[in-house]
Amino acid sequence: MMTILVFALLVVLLICSVPIAVALGSAVVVPALVDPNFLTSEAYIIRSIISGVDSTPLLAIPLFVLSGAIMAKGGISKKLFDICACFLGERTGGMPCAVILTCLFYGAISGSGPATCAAVGAMAIPVLTSLGYETLFAAAVVAAASGLGVIIPPSIPFILWGLGTGASVGDMFVAGIIPGILIAFCLMGYAYFYCRRHGEDKEKIAANYANLKNRGRLSVIKDGFWALLTPVIILGGIYSGAVTPTEAACISVIYSLVVSIFIYRSLKPGEVWREICDSVRSYAPILALIALASAFSRVLTLIGAPAMLAEYLLNNFSTRAAFLIALNLILLILGMLIDVGPAIVIIGPLLSPIAAALNIDIVHLGIIVVVNLAIGFVSPPFGLNLFVASPLANVPVGALGKKCIPFTLCFIAALLLITFIPAISLAL
Repeated sequence: MMTILVFALLVVLLICSVPIAVALGSAVVVPALVDPNFLTSEAYIIRSIISGVDSTPLLAIPLFVLSGAIMAKGGISKKLFDICACFLGERTGGMPCAVILTCLFYGAISGSGPATCAAVGAMAIPVLTSLGYETLFAAAVVAAASGLGVIIPPSIPFILWGLGTGASVGDMFVAGIIPGILIAFCLMGYAYFYCRRHGEDKEKIAANYANLKNRGRLSVIKDGFWALLTPVIILGGIYSGAVTPTEAACISVIYSLVVSIFIYRSLKPGEVWREICDSVRSYAPILALIALASAFSRVLTLIGAPAMLAEYLLNNFSTRAAFLIALNLILLILGMLIDVGPAIVIIGPLLSPIAAALNIDIVHLGIIVVVNLAIGFVSPPFGLNLFVASPLANVPVGALGKKCIPFTLCFIAALLLITFIPAISLAL
């Protein structure tokens, strides 16, 4: 009964558009208010909130946010795009595919879907529209492909999943590589099909490609070399075991400052403080959510919610396949309503015991969860990437959401492969 009351209150508050942090905090104190004999006290809740953010791996999140912001200000996304366009620009659908590849590479810098959408979209949408592509299509390509920002490592949701379930963050990063590439190829396949069916302005595309070619491929690659080296340094350090994800995040900040200020000279030293302040503003809500979600998960454990949920799902979905299908449907709906970060910190502790009972690898499950929630970035009514890309292209959010439907179907097709072929996530 207490479990139903806690979740009912949380759902009602979320439906009423109460801030998620406030809704979580309200749900945390309900058991003690209803039952004076309940094990929690004010001191216990406060300790749970503090311990929820007393974590060294958690430091990686604001540092990756800051690194992505500095790289965006330094014009790194434009240099990555020029390299991709230099190799794909003359092919059918080559320019939209270049945008998707740019999102893939930039995701390996920022670790955030909305950050990737803002950085790549501000540069790529005007370029695509100037080449004759429909504005809605250009915005849809960016909005959908920016979901790769939370799948390709380093990924902020992967860090949150590790904190909530005990999974290795390094293993999560490694596991995200092949799924991210698979999804990118699926999106590129639809972009090629769309351009082949609807046609392209070959003259404008040829002229743009000629400008890049006149610069010389070697010159374009040389100009973007330091941008390309960013994910190599970050991920190479993690996978080689030389640094932890948190230490790699520190290195990414220093590297982004050196490249943007001293090599590309696209960022002035006086602008760094503003980027730090903006990153703190972006991170503060996440930190509050993590702290309250930690207390929320402990209260749920005390009232036996994980065990009850595990028993219900195991009794009604006794096979792995049935459970995974039901889980995907639930997560797709959840991703439409809640942002990926809050969703992970809430459901992660609930799903980990179920995964153990069904012998599902916790890393594989984490990839499934994050890919599902990444689809929510372009799913109405609260798809965050839709709201980021809409003003960049000056198009209505509703129309952009409809244009993203085919890309969403590509995401789902890749999701099904990832779900039922664990080797895609675990091969590395």
